Amino acid sequence: ETTTKSLANSKAELSSTQGACLQTAADHEATLAGREEELKVIAEAKKILQDTSSGAVSQTYSFAQVDSRSSASAATSGAVAFVKKLAKKHHSAALAQLASRMAAVSEFGAKEDVFAKVKGLIRDMISKLEKE
Repeated sequence: ETTTKSLANSKAELSSTQGACLQTAADHEATLAGREEELKVIAEAKKILQDTSSGAVSQTYSFAQVDSRSSASAATSGAVAFVKKLAKKHHSAALAQLASRMAAVSEFGAKEDVFAKVKGLIRDMISKLEKE
């Protein structure tokens, strides 16, 4: 009788553990898929930043600049808006944080090297996601 009860308890625990294991495996697969999607989005954002900032590197500036918002600033704000849109679409806190950091760097960072700082933020986020 004790053996029968013990066997029934063991079977119940096994069933419970198997269910939890399957759920954990499914959650892990969903997490991996989400990370893969985030990496694709980050790669796309990086490409857009590189495409939009390539002209800023070769452009010459003068002291007689009329408008404080340069084309580089407009490109940065466009990239920030794009990353924010992707963060909202994919419900990604990591992308939202990246967009926030990009905006802060473009607004308050060193004006002469905004794109290098933004690219650095993106590289840091990519390496963080790859480590996870």
